[in-house]
Amino acid sequence: MTSIAIIGAGPGLGAAVARRFGREGFDVALIARDHERTNALAAELGREGVTARGFAADVRDPKALAAALDAANATLGPVEVLQYSPIPQRDFMLPVLETTHADLTGPVEFSVYGPVVAVQQVLPGMRALGRGTVLFVNGGTAAVPHPDRAGTSIAFAAESAYGHLLHDALGGEGIHVAQLIVPGAIVAGHHRKDPAVLADTLWGIHQERHGFRHFADDLDS
Repeated sequence: MTSIAIIGAGPGLGAAVARRFGREGFDVALIARDHERTNALAAELGREGVTARGFAADVRDPKALAAALDAANATLGPVEVLQYSPIPQRDFMLPVLETTHADLTGPVEFSVYGPVVAVQQVLPGMRALGRGTVLFVNGGTAAVPHPDRAGTSIAFAAESAYGHLLHDALGGEGIHVAQLIVPGAIVAGHHRKDPAVLADTLWGIHQERHGFRHFADDLDS
């Protein structure tokens, strides 16, 4: 049995993706800072017939993130699908002329160091399986930088570049790397940005294995 590891798992998109992939037979590793929250979500999923476990890690703590992924692998089996989708902190989104070099430390740790740690941790297992999928989920500033959200604009651009490089480097090994950009907020009931709809989109990206960048909705939405 293989698993999906959802980094930044919460009650919205993370829970929806857990249900969608769980229905397809994946065990689910839920990784977030709040262990009580991930354990509660795992219990809720368990009552619905999805095998899930919660693991605590802050994506800005490389050792903790690596340890959580190791524990997920040991508990649930090899990570075949990795989703990196934590929600950025509000203080990452300062106007560009008010953003100092120190203000970029958090965004870069969050959107660059975290993904690199996560991918490096699961890549050996994917290679052993001969298959895998890495899904990066980002906001609209990953595609169009916004002057009032400098931290995410800069760090998401770096995360996008890393993901695209991985897409090109790993495709020949049966490992598909893709990015889903969700402009604006995730909105319950929205025809394209409802969590369950986005989960279906991510499942389709995993299945179809075509192209790097995908858009959940128009950028001006």
